[in-house]
Amino acid sequence: MSINRDEVIEAQNAWGDGIVAIGRAFAEGQDYVQRAKDHIRQLYAYDLDGVLFKPTLASEKQFRSTVPEAESYFIGENGVCPEDKGFALRPWTNVRFENDGMWLHGDTALCMGNYFFTDAEGQEIKVEYSFGYVKTEDGEVKIVLQHSSLPYSPSDD
Repeated sequence: MSINRDEVIEAQNAWGDGIVAIGRAFAEGQDYVQRAKDHIRQLYAYDLDGVLFKPTLASEKQFRSTVPEAESYFIGENGVCPEDKGFALRPWTNVRFENDGMWLHGDTALCMGNYFFTDAEGQEIKVEYSFGYVKTEDGEVKIVLQHSSLPYSPSDD
């Protein structure tokens, strides 16, 4: 079952909407923990062959190959990775993807580009990404690779 461009864009939008929804649930005193768990279960392929996940703000435990490690990054609740503060708890109001390129092959897709996170003050934060997707036998599009990083700054030299 081949994956197509529209399915990838739909998966990207679902990912961004999920991040916003987790933060909103946290701010409104709702069950943000369950919302984050659902987000990971629905959008990531941890239940298949696993996920290659390198979050933007991870430095001590750079790679998150398990569900508890992904949960830690998004909501910082379980103590698995002490550096995590809960990336998705920040009250993001929008996430938008700008794909620089997309490679489609059978049931697999690779994308890279920038995504922009809008905070409560309306400021956008640009993050560089690479995502890999697989289309399951059930027709679901799931993330198998995510690498995010802040753009290089010459002042970092």
